[in-house]
Amino acid sequence: MRTLVLSSTSPYRLQLLRQLGLSFHVAAPLYTERIDQEVAPELLVKHLALNKARSLREHYPDALIIGADQVFVDARGHILGKAGTFEKAEEQLRAMAGRSHVFFSGVCVYDSARDSALTDYDTYAVTLKNLSAEQIHRYVRRDNPVDCAGSFKIEGLGIALMEKMEGADYTSLIGLPLIKLTDMLGRFGVEVL
Repeated sequence: MRTLVLSSTSPYRLQLLRQLGLSFHVAAPLYTERIDQEVAPELLVKHLALNKARSLREHYPDALIIGADQVFVDARGHILGKAGTFEKAEEQLRAMAGRSHVFFSGVCVYDSARDSALTDYDTYAVTLKNLSAEQIHRYVRRDNPVDCAGSFKIEGLGIALMEKMEGADYTSLIGLPLIKLTDMLGRFGVEVL
């Protein structure tokens, strides 16, 4: 089987990929992501996922490299990523409370030997409860979601913030759409089952 590489520093994507039971390496992408508000979110996440995967081609010249990225579009139509700080996480959640938002998760499988790639994306919608500033403050301090798009960890205490969630693949909300990924890997000859 070809060498598989996850081009990511995300512990959440690492955990998701482990669910598939495949042997793989992990390496930090050599690409600095930039959110461009002028680009449609579905194109943006596919572009970021591809560039993260492609950034490792010199280090893994004969591998299938998996790249992924995620943004969310708030109720005002702004594309947002990770908060980075407690204060910004609280600000994001205050703006999100009581509203619906769509998460876009891009995924790419890049064949470094052939310089070819498959890219795709998935969406997942969430509606947050009406939350008080105190509830948001306590949540952010307990779950520390500053490294997550949307400033919540759905696999943690973040589930308590939700009123409703809708989508075809819950793993896309965590940051790596496994249904799409298993199909893409299969097209490169990697059978998960």
